[in-house]
Parts: sequence; structure tokens; C-alpha cells
Amino acid sequence: MLKKYRLFVKISLKQQGFTLLEMLVVLVIIGLLAGLVGPRLFGKVDSSKVSTAETQIKMIKGALETMRLDINRFPTVDEGLKILYDQPSQEQVKNLWQGPYLDEPVPLDPWEKPYQYSIPGKNNQPFALYSFGADGQPGGEGTAADIGYLP
Repeated sequence: MLKKYRLFVKISLKQQGFTLLEMLVVLVIIGLLAGLVGPRLFGKVDSSKVSTAETQIKMIKGALETMRLDINRFPTVDEGLKILYDQPSQEQVKNLWQGPYLDEPVPLDPWEKPYQYSIPGKNNQPFALYSFGADGQPGGEGTAADIGYLP
């Protein structure tokens, strides 16, 4: 019994760590996995930003329509989307305004740019509410395409 214990102690004392070669092999394997999985994950990030923008635009549109019921009109271009959170200064509108219509100020789009608001929208829509997409420029394709209710 004592011999078996000594043998175990000798074996466990000799194997105290990893060699540099073993560490390099593990790092290469991790690098290969990251190279295969990484691009797929980053592609999902871009598409999730588009989905986030679409959801935020629908939320802002709902707030605009609720505000229209209270003040009997949509905000002017000068008032902009700020009126959804901040009480207007005009006395006539101030008396009708029952906001804030959003829990927080109007968010930036997922690419950290403000949403665009203009009057009128296309096809007899009362307003246009949109984001320029990933490139921040009008037009574009894929994730760079304009998102929302376009002018």
C-alpha cells in the first residue's frame, strides 16, 4: 500500500503545468473557433440594430399618434420629436398637451444618430419618421438602407 502511494506522489509531482507547446496549440484552436464563429455573430449584430430601429420607430409613431389625439395635430418640424417628452412653450398647445408621451427623451437610433422627422410623409402619410441606417446617409442597401416611414 505504501509503494502505491509513493508512486502516485512521484507522478503528480512531475506533472505540475503545461508546456509552451501545449499552450500554443490551445491558443491556435481558440483562434480558429473565433475565426469561424465571429463573422456570424457580427452579422447578427447588424441585423439586430435594424430590428431595434424598426421597433423604436413604431414606438415613436405610437407616441405621435397619442399626442395628436390630445393636441389635435402632429408636431411641426420646428417642434420636432422633442415635444413628445418636453412640454411645449406655446400656451395654446401647452394647455392641451397631456404628456410626456415617452418615458424618456426620444432615443438616438442604434447608430447613435437622431431619428429624422418631417411633414408630410409619402403616399398621403401625415409625417415621415425614419433613420438613415448604418451609413447615416439617405438611400443605401442592406443595413445601410433607410428604415421607417420615409418621406
